[in-house]
Amino acid sequence: MSRPFLDATLRHPIILPDGTPHHGTVHLNQVIDHPNIAIGDFSYYSGFETPADYAAALAPYLYPGAPERLTIGKFCQIAHGVRIITSSANHAMDGFSTYPFAVFNPELVRSYAASIDNRRDTVIGNDVWLGFESVVMPGVRIGHGAIIGARCVVTADVADYTIVGGNPAQPIRSRFAPDVVARLLDLAWWDWELSRIGRHVDAITGADINALERAV
Repeated sequence: MSRPFLDATLRHPIILPDGTPHHGTVHLNQVIDHPNIAIGDFSYYSGFETPADYAAALAPYLYPGAPERLTIGKFCQIAHGVRIITSSANHAMDGFSTYPFAVFNPELVRSYAASIDNRRDTVIGNDVWLGFESVVMPGVRIGHGAIIGARCVVTADVADYTIVGGNPAQPIRSRFAPDVVARLLDLAWWDWELSRIGRHVDAITGADINALERAV
């Protein structure tokens, strides 16, 4: 029996020619079980190391029960060393010092947490490519189909199908014309049944919007 076109239940989705899995690549929702993190099917991390805790490696400041959430869509591609800095990493900045004195006193830590602007969720859309060692800062929303350049620091929202780079990250260009972006968002191929995706991979990975619309 042949393997299915894609299998979201696999921990290691890449199978090498000798039949063994590539251990450096994982489906994130198969290795992360965290109450504050939601990850869509087929979104993967590919790195040179295999962390003992993928949630801690990817979003090191997001603790269970934190006031914010991290949402990652479907079919995202996350490269080695990506870090998502969530809102709980923040320090209070309205006083003369940012030193978190209260963190070291159990009687004060709850009131300290309540005083920080740490309730902004981080949302990464579908089919987003996060490049090598890129950093996503608290509360950022990255649109569908965006490309985040290697080692850039994303401090502001990124529009759908936009390429950004630098520190702080700046738009380089839109991947497609505005009308094509609108049509792609309307198609939302990532929500199609897997069998349809399998039949129309060439259209999805191509650049003919009319061909992709015919697949509907």
